This record gives sequence, structure tokens and C-alpha cells, in this order.
Amino acid sequence: MKIFSPIGSYLLMMKGMFTKPENFKMYWKELMHQSVEIGLGSLWIVTVISVFMGAVSAVQTAYQLTSPIIQKETIAQIVRDTVILEFAPTLVCIVLAGVVGSKIAGELGNMRVSEQIDALEIMGINTKSYLVAPKILASLITIPLLVILAMALGIYGGRLAGSLGGIIPAETYDRGLLMNFIPKNVWFALVKAYTFAFIISSVSSFYGYNVKGGALEIGRASTTAVITSCILILFADYILAFFLL
Repeated sequence: MKIFSPIGSYLLMMKGMFTKPENFKMYWKELMHQSVEIGLGSLWIVTVISVFMGAVSAVQTAYQLTSPIIQKETIAQIVRDTVILEFAPTLVCIVLAGVVGSKIAGELGNMRVSEQIDALEIMGINTKSYLVAPKILASLITIPLLVILAMALGIYGGRLAGSLGGIIPAETYDRGLLMNFIPKNVWFALVKAYTFAFIISSVSSFYGYNVKGGALEIGRASTTAVITSCILILFADYILAFFLL
């Protein structure tokens, strides 16, 4: 029964976000703040990971495809599909689970321990809608945009590594990107991005919002939030791939 207790608490928290909504201006201000914190705060790590992710994919793919009968354009096709289908949405979101998830859980946990949430509730403010909802909405806005950026930078990283390393000429790489392209893959990656963004923000908010104890529990809640988010992301990745591909 202990397994179902957190699930029930999670569902009650999600339900509480839609009861007794606060003033729209309060939501808007907090939404913009969280969008900047989540989006711009994660921009540098996404950029670095994406470029090197594409570069490594190109180098390793070229290392495996040594047969002279295989066209060089195949390297670009493999890098493109790998980055779009798996690396950009899944790997980037797992990293963001550590960056964004721990931040959300730590912020809400600190507010709970310092009794700021209790003070807001005494003032009659619905803390679930005021504190949790903007974080989830901001994640649903910014994380898919970061995933789109990761796709572009990952593909460019493969192009850069291929041309600088003498593996594949830039013109050949560009030609390979257009060969056998399936637009559905981009749509599938965006579905994964929105799903993972919701998992990261809602799970981290749940563990941070329900912290009990002192400052030590904030660290435990952040760690639990990151681990749970990563497991759910991998599980959702399999489910989505099984039903949508």
C-alpha cells in the first residue's frame, strides 16, 4: 500500500492546481520568471551536450562504416536520425532532470521547510496553483524549445566534426541530411519532449512540495526527484516508442 500513497498524493496535488485559481497577473509574473530560470538557466549545458553529442555520433558512425560500398551520406543520415529520435529528446531531458528537477525540488523544499508555503496558505493563497502550476507550464514551454535547439546543434556538431576531421565533406553531409528524411520523426521527438517536460516538472514539484523535516530532507527530496524522473523518462520513452513508431 505504500506504493499507492505517493501516487494518490501526486494526483491530489495535480487536482489542487485547478481549484481556487489566483489572479492572472500573479500567474503571468511567476510563469515568466520560471521560464527564464528553466530556459536560459539550462541553455549553456544543452548547447555543450548537443554539439559534442552530434560530433561523437559522427565520429563513431564513421568508425563503424568502413566498407567502401557504403556511401558517405549514410553517416549524416544515421547522425540525423539518432539525434532527432533519441539523443535530443531523451538524453537532454535526462540531463535536465538533474539540472531543472533538482532546482525545482530544492526551491519548493526550502519554502516548505522555512514555512513560507504555510504562510502563503494562511493568507488564503492556493500554493499548488501559485507555486507548482507555473513551474509545470514553464517547463512545457521551454524544455521542448531546448530539445529543438538540441536537434539543430547535434546535427551541426556532426557536420562540424565530419568536416574538421576529414571524415565527410560538408557538402556530402548536407546532401545526406536530406536523403530518406521522415518528418514523423520530428513530431515523435516533440511528443517525447512534452511528455518528459511534464514528468520532470511535476515529479520534482511533488517531492519538493511535500518535504517533511529539516534542511537534510531537502537534499534527499532533490535526489529522489531526479532518480524518479530519470526512471519515468526511460519508461515513458519505451512506451512511446512502442506505440508511436
